[in-house]
Formats: sequence, structure tokens, C-alpha cells
Amino acid sequence: MKRRILTSAAAVAVVGLSTAMLAGCTPAGGEEGGETAEITMLVLGNKPTNGRLEAMLEELNPKLKEKVNATLDFFYVEWADWQTQYNVQLLSGDDNIDLITTATDWLYAWENAEKGAFLPLTEDMLKENAPKTWEQVDAEGHWDLTKLNDEIMFIPEDNYTQYTNHGFFYRGDWATEAGFENGEITRFEDFTTYFQWVKDNKPDVYPWDVVGANEAALTGYWQGHTDLVTLQGVSAGIYMPFQLSASDPTTVTSVYMEGDELLEAAELAREWNEIGVWREDALNYDGDTREEFYAGRSGADQHHTQTYIGAIVDNMTKKQPGSDPKMFYWGQENDNVYKDILTHGAMAVSANSSNPEKALQVYDALRNDEELYELLNFGIEGTDYVMTDDGMLGFPEGYDPSVDSLGSNFWAGRMDEYEPQRVTEAPNKNEIYAALDEVAKEYPYSTLIIDKSMIDPTLAAMGAVLSEYIPQLQYGKFEDPATAIEEMRQKLIDAGYEDARDSLQADIDTWAEEQDFE
Repeated sequence: MKRRILTSAAAVAVVGLSTAMLAGCTPAGGEEGGETAEITMLVLGNKPTNGRLEAMLEELNPKLKEKVNATLDFFYVEWADWQTQYNVQLLSGDDNIDLITTATDWLYAWENAEKGAFLPLTEDMLKENAPKTWEQVDAEGHWDLTKLNDEIMFIPEDNYTQYTNHGFFYRGDWATEAGFENGEITRFEDFTTYFQWVKDNKPDVYPWDVVGANEAALTGYWQGHTDLVTLQGVSAGIYMPFQLSASDPTTVTSVYMEGDELLEAAELAREWNEIGVWREDALNYDGDTREEFYAGRSGADQHHTQTYIGAIVDNMTKKQPGSDPKMFYWGQENDNVYKDILTHGAMAVSANSSNPEKALQVYDALRNDEELYELLNFGIEGTDYVMTDDGMLGFPEGYDPSVDSLGSNFWAGRMDEYEPQRVTEAPNKNEIYAALDEVAKEYPYSTLIIDKSMIDPTLAAMGAVLSEYIPQLQYGKFEDPATAIEEMRQKLIDAGYEDARDSLQADIDTWAEEQDFE
């Protein structure tokens, strides 16, 4: 039985396909002689400094060498300015990187594929060098989701269950004291009451310690007050400016350009700024605000459901006893939540790799060999993790994920069959999943590929305009947000917004006709 699972806008299938361990059976080339290949995998995240990753690699690489005559190393694109650094790295021509973590909804996979960052993968190449992966993805019929001009550009992480729809994490104990029954906040605007209570009653706490050029205060509002869904794969700088709607699913629009919801969100953000919800220098602050949440110095945090289930509940329960951590997800008021596409996580081979066949062999082994998979994802048993008597994955006494985590960040090849239940996961995980399953809609544009070749300069110009205005709107810094939005919209028109919208509309019209989409 297949189950569709929600993440920030996409669906992932849980597949009951049994994958045999590769022990005693190596991918093609695994027993070849010759020089051992050094394969480097690009991942997202801050590079670990606690020595755990290096210790894991010391155990993993001899086994990997025995199986495929290769070793593994990591290249980290760290979170500071990650959107820019990621794209720059992929297009740098660096031949020291072989495998690239990518995604079509948040890591610009189609854009980078069109620009030549990824090596097209033939069926024969995949069958020979990644046979287990080829078999599993092919059995589910998912290769078509990875094709550009009929060429496979990456491998989907299509056999792993997760939810990555975003929202607020907050303290149920404080929400109860603020007057919310059972500590449950069910409307985005009601966080004003919660934040004001924190400000009034917790003088050493930021109500929401948030940093960086994000737009959570804007997105969280409009998602719960419209039926819009963001068109994935069309970015303007770090922003995704185009949407479609459930009520008119083939007409391109933009919350940045149409309607009153952006202004309403900006006015709410201005009210929050006046309350003192965040740091005055939030846009430039580079501290770890999640650690501030864990330390009791922030009343809220923001990320996705999987983070809530896998980290927030356990950490807050241990570090802030009685805090009753809860989550409010964007679109909760009106059930405007979409399931993720199957390429929310994917692995590409760099077009500049000097050994692409060996890179595929390494990926196939890491994804499908249970021993290698456990080392890569969990680390060394007894040091990084322990298995309980009832088969759950736990951690050694004194383990603190804030300082002891492995940090391998293999987000492009995880497999459900090798993922044990964790003792640190929220005890009501299944109930959370079930509740989201009831309301989440399928993202209907998974097979839509936009031709951006003619509008890339326009999108870049739009990104420059948005980067000027959106951070200031997010943090409530404009005295008159209505005037600022009017100025922004005119500048977007001057940058070519209407031409970009019309080009996207033409692509969607053609796709909808071919798909017989209604």
C-alpha cells in the first residue's frame, strides 16, 4: 500500500519494495582494480566541527572502498547566504565535486540543469552503475519527474517519508498563560496576543528571535488567507514570486503584485516590530536563534513539521521542562496546505565530475546498502546512537544534538526501510501525519517544466527589487508599508514582471492542454 506524504509543497511515496543489501554483490566496477576514486558529495548545512563526521568516514570509507573501490568526502554549502553560495558553487566549474544535493522546489534543480550544472544520466549509465536505485525508481514510474528535454537530470529521493510544511513553533505553557485554551493557537493573527504576552511577562526573552532575509511573517499570513500555491521552480533571486490558485489553477498571479494580503501581512509585521517581537538588527544578526528557543530566550521559532517532530519536541521537553512545545503551520486556518513533489530531495551528478560512473556507484551503495546507510546517516553505534531493546534508535547518555550531531545531511537518498523509529521523535508523530494527510492537497504541477531561457534576466532584475523591499516588509521597517508596496510593484513592472508572467502563462497553457488539465 502506498501512502502520500506531505512536505513543504510535495508528495513522497512510501514504497514497500524490498531492497537487498549489497554485501557480497557490488555495483558494476566495485571489484575493479586501479586507483581508488575519491568522490565528493555537496550537501547543505554548517560543516560539523565536533569530529563525529570524520570518525564516521574513517569507518565508512574502508567498507566503501571494498564495495566500489571509492571513498567519500563532503563539501558543505553553509547556511549563511546559502541560496547565493549554492548556485555560485554549482556553476563554478569546480571539478572536485561529484555528487550534488538538489531539489526542484527549493534548490533550483531545473535552473541549474538548464545552465549545465548537472550531467544528463542515460538509462544504460544508471542501470550499470546504480542498478538498485534504477530498479526502485523505475518500478514506481518516477523517472519522468526528473527529465529535462527527455534526459534524466537527477535521482529522486522518492522512498522516504517526511513532512516539510512550514510554520511556527511556540510554547504551549506560555500560550495557556496568554489565554489560549490548551495552549493552542489556531490563527496567524493570534500570535500578536502571544507575542505581546511574552514581551510583557518575559523581559529577557524575544517573543520571536528570528534572523536573516526570510519572509515567514509574510508567507505565513497570505497562505492562511488565500487559496494560492507557489509555483515551484521559478525563482527571482531567493524569492519565489509567482503563484496559482485552487480556484483558478491555470492562471499565473503573484501575491507580490495582486490583492491586499501582502499589505495586510506587512501591517501586521509592522505591529510586531513595534511590540519588539524580534531583534532590532534581526536582518543582520547571525546567531543561532533555535538555540535561543531551546535556552528559553525566544518564545517562538520557525521551520517545518519534520523539524518539530524530530527535534523541537524532544529538545524543548528536555531543556525547558513543562514548555509543552506546539506547532502552528502556515495555512492551518483554511487548509491551504500542499503535498510535496517527489523531487523535494534529489541527487545529481556534477557535469564537471571527473568520474561520474564511480559517483553513481557510490550513491547507489550509500542509498541501498544497509550497513553503509546506517553509518552515513546515524554514525557509529554506541557513540553517535544506540538501538533500544524494542528496536528504536536512541542516543547515548549525555548526548546533546546541539553539539554532538553527526551532520552528514544525506537529504537526497534516504530510504524508509532503513529508517527506524527514533526515541526522540514526537510521541504523537502518527497523529500529526494523519491530520495533515486529511487536509493536504496534491501539488498539481509536478510535471510542469518552465522554459526560463528568455526570462532569466527579468527574473534576476525582479530578484533585485524583491531583495530591496521584502526583508524590510518582513521586519516591519517601513513607516508606510502601503507606499512601499506600491513602489515595489511599480519597480517590478519596470523590471519586466508582466513579460515574465505572460511567458509563464504561455508555458502553463501549453502544459495544461497537453495534460488535459482542468
